[in-house]
Amino acid sequence: MGGRLKEARLAAGLSQRVLGINAGLEPSVASARINQYERSTHMPGVGTLANLGLVLDVPLPYFYAEDDALAMCILAFHRGSGAQRRQLVHLAKGINRPKS
Repeated sequence: MGGRLKEARLAAGLSQRVLGINAGLEPSVASARINQYERSTHMPGVGTLANLGLVLDVPLPYFYAEDDALAMCILAFHRGSGAQRRQLVHLAKGINRPKS
């Protein structure tokens, strides 16, 4: 989880402090808390993680995905247009069809 949080924060161009404050953390502890989350020293609660995701435009399941490929699929679906989402769903349905 920590690595994905850091990656999303850097991609958004935010400092740890700014991310924490924008997610509702107290300014006096924002930087230290985000640092602890990114190093996986502490895990944020679901509500805090959801707030971080809102700031970063990253859905909550992205942080909990079992592997990086699944996380990228979740992010692609979240950020995709309606047409792109339909394509992803169509592709997933094709993969999930039983083989004859």
